[in-house]
Amino acid sequence: MDGSISRAEHEEFRRRLEEENRRQDKRIELLEDNMRELNQLTASVSKLASSIESMVKEQEKQGRRLETLEDRDGAMWRKIVAYGATALVGIFIGYIAQQLGLN
Repeated sequence: MDGSISRAEHEEFRRRLEEENRRQDKRIELLEDNMRELNQLTASVSKLASSIESMVKEQEKQGRRLETLEDRDGAMWRKIVAYGATALVGIFIGYIAQQLGLN
C-alpha cells in the first residue's frame, strides 16, 4: 500500500475541495448578480431609447407646427404690406388724376 494516503491527508484534501467549491459558488453568485444587473440596465436603456425616440418624433411634429405658424404670420404680414402698397398706389393715382382734372 505504497500509493495509499492517510485519513488525515484525505480529510485535508476534502476540506480544500469544499473551500474551493465555496469560493467558486461565491464567484458564480456574484456573476449571476452582475448578469441580473446588466439585464436590468439593458432594459432601462431600451426604455430610454424608446422614450427618446418618441420625444424626437414629438419635437419634429412641434417643429412642423411652428414652421406652419411662422409661415402663416409671414403670409399675413405680406398681405398687409401688399394691401397697404395697393392703397398707397391708389391714393397716388387718385391724386394725380385730381391734379390733371380727371374727376
